[in-house]
Amino acid sequence: MRGSLKFQLAGALVACASALVAATPSHAQGSYSPYDESPAAALARYVRTLASDPRDFQSLIGAGKAALELGDAQAAAGFFARADDANPRSPLPQAGMGAVSVANGDPQAALPYFQRAQQLGLPVASFACDRGLAYDLLGQQAKAQDDYRVALSGRDGDEARRRLALSLAISGDRNAALQMLAPLSARGDSGVPRIRAFIFALTGDSNSAMTAINAAMPGSWSRVKPFVQRLPSLSAAQRAAAVNLGIFPDGGESAYASAAAPSADRLSDLEALLRASPPPQAGRAPVISTARPVQVAYARPLPTASQSQSKIWLQLASGTDDASLSSEFRRLKSKNPDLFDGLRPYVARTAGGARLLVGPFRGRSDAEILAEDFGSVGIEALNFTNSQADRIAPLGGE
Repeated sequence: MRGSLKFQLAGALVACASALVAATPSHAQGSYSPYDESPAAALARYVRTLASDPRDFQSLIGAGKAALELGDAQAAAGFFARADDANPRSPLPQAGMGAVSVANGDPQAALPYFQRAQQLGLPVASFACDRGLAYDLLGQQAKAQDDYRVALSGRDGDEARRRLALSLAISGDRNAALQMLAPLSARGDSGVPRIRAFIFALTGDSNSAMTAINAAMPGSWSRVKPFVQRLPSLSAAQRAAAVNLGIFPDGGESAYASAAAPSADRLSDLEALLRASPPPQAGRAPVISTARPVQVAYARPLPTASQSQSKIWLQLASGTDDASLSSEFRRLKSKNPDLFDGLRPYVARTAGGARLLVGPFRGRSDAEILAEDFGSVGIEALNFTNSQADRIAPLGGE
C-alpha cells in the first residue's frame, strides 16, 4: 500500500497534474490484485465477494488496499478493521492500519501498527515504504531513507524510489535525489517531472522548479509560484507532508488541500489555501501530530448515548452508578498513569447494571494487546461487545 493517489494530489498542488499524472500508477495494481485492473474495479470485485461472505479475509485486505489507493482512508480503515476481526493473528491488518494512519498524516499513530505487524511475523520490507513515510512526516529523514532503501527491491520499489528522492531533497541533497530518479526517468515514468520540480523547490532552487513546471504545464507559473517559494521555509516534517500528502501548514494547524477524492485540477484549491495561510513563523514547531502514540486502534466516531452500534471494548469494572465507576477509574489511573494516558472512560448501561469501559477498538487484536498490558499490572480487563440495546456514553467528569 502506497497511498499513490495521495501522492498524486500533492503533485497536483504544484500544477503537475492532468497529462502528467495517471489515475493510478501501474506498479501499484499488482500489489493487491492478481488481475490487470484499476483500483476501482478491484474494489468493486472485492465488495461483490464480501456481499456473499463478509468475513472473507483476503477480500477484506484487498478491498482495504484498493480503497487506500483510491484515496479513501476511512473506507480502508473499515476494511482492515474487519479483516483484523476475522483473523486477529495476521499481521496484514496491522500493516494496513499503519498505512491508513500515514495517509491521514498521523505518523505517531502509524508506528505501533508497524511494530505489531513485525511482531506478528511480517517482513519489514512489506511495510518499509509506508513506515519510511511515517518517519519522514516526523522529520526523521535518516530513518525514513533507511526504510525506503529496504523497500527498493520489493513490490513497492518504484514508490519507495520516488519517496526516497523527495526525502533526500528534504535533507538538502539535490544531486543524490536527482540520481535516485534516474532508473524511473529511463523508463519514462510519468511522475518524474513533478518529482524533479519538487526536488528543485525543496532545495531552494525556485527558478529551476518553475522551469520544470512550466515545461510540463506551460502558463502555470504564476499560480504555483507561492507554493514553490514557501516550501524551503517549512520544517522538514512539514515539507514531507506537503509534497507527499498535500498537507500544507495553515497558521497553527495543517490543512488538507482537499478532503475529497482527487480531481483534475487542484490549482484553485492551492490558491485559496495560500491566500488564507500566513507565512510560517520562525522557529515554529512542525505541525504534525506530536502526541504520545497510543498502542491501540480506536473506532471513530466514538459512540454517544443515542448511538450504540456493536463495538469491541474492554471492561474494567462494573457497578450500579456513574459515581462509583468514576472513582474506580481514577483509582486505577492514579496507580498506572502511563498506561492510562490517552484512554477515555465510557459507561455502558445495560439491563444488568453499568460497566466501566475503554475503547472502542477497531479489532480484537488491538483489544488483546491492551488487555495484556493491563494484566501485567494486575488489572483484569474483560472483552465486551455491546448490543444495540446498550446505552454507551463517555463517563461524566472524566
